[in-house]
Amino acid sequence: MQKRILGKSGLEVSTLGFGCMGLSFGLGPAAEKEEAIKVIRAAVEGGVTFFDTAEAYGPLVNEELVGEALAPFRGQVVIATKFGLKANPAEEGKWNALDSRPEHIKEVAEASLKRLKVDALDLFYQHRVDLEIPIEDVAGAVKELILDGKVKHFGMSEAGAKTIRRAHAVQPVAALQSEYSLWWREPEKEILPTLEELGIGFVPFSPLGKGFLTGAINEGTTFPGNDIRNSVPRFSAEARKANQQVVDTLGKIAESKKATRAQIALAWLLAQKPWIVPIPGTTKLHRLEENLGATDVELSAEDIEEIESALSSIEVQGERYPEALQRLVDR
Repeated sequence: MQKRILGKSGLEVSTLGFGCMGLSFGLGPAAEKEEAIKVIRAAVEGGVTFFDTAEAYGPLVNEELVGEALAPFRGQVVIATKFGLKANPAEEGKWNALDSRPEHIKEVAEASLKRLKVDALDLFYQHRVDLEIPIEDVAGAVKELILDGKVKHFGMSEAGAKTIRRAHAVQPVAALQSEYSLWWREPEKEILPTLEELGIGFVPFSPLGKGFLTGAINEGTTFPGNDIRNSVPRFSAEARKANQQVVDTLGKIAESKKATRAQIALAWLLAQKPWIVPIPGTTKLHRLEENLGATDVELSAEDIEEIESALSSIEVQGERYPEALQRLVDR
């Protein structure tokens, strides 16, 4: 697989990364540990060198899983993790606090180093902007960790353009992670131009719309009780029915390119900017293989124009977050 560099940071990663959250948290039952390790290692064999986790996933257990799975590949892979968003294990799926106090950031870093079994964190994201703590203090704390050799690069997630600029002035931001896909294009307004100006890489999560853009989900699909999609307005039965036309349109384009919907959705993202690295996740080996195949799909300018034209008249229905999580998105 080819490589990309995240902005001007010099951080080189595979063209596609792998989002590890769903292996143990959020999208239905956790995968069996042995199966999860098998999927992560198959991703490495497929050329993936960029893996994404967080202390909040599980919580904690996803970092432990990733640490064990990638132990044989130290020095060959880049692991991104996050601080600042804590989950309450007593209430699965309930988010109870933001905490980006500098002292807490350093505590999280030490704990993540142990769980991931590494000497330094390759990319350390602020999971969500904490309005109680000046972003300059957050960036300063990560800067100290970088000077101490415990962190290599600073990242942010779901941060607004103004906050990114303020943080970047204290400690250069290597990458921003936020949602971006064919059915969530909000970053094109302010975020992408800001990142391009500052030389910051972009790591889209949910590049396949939490599975919806693959065509595997329809209005009749039911999700397990612990699946976060049960609380996402965009995944209500009514919204799924209305949004089916996105999937149908994507299917026609995919058929013409002899590819799958997922591959077209990922190839479209890769075609936007050379410093964009999507991180699709999966628990299934055949889906992993399908996703990796997206790097072989070449979309011409005419193809991109056709996709834009076909989808421009479709208005996606439903908010992408329940209200409690929407409040955590920086503007």
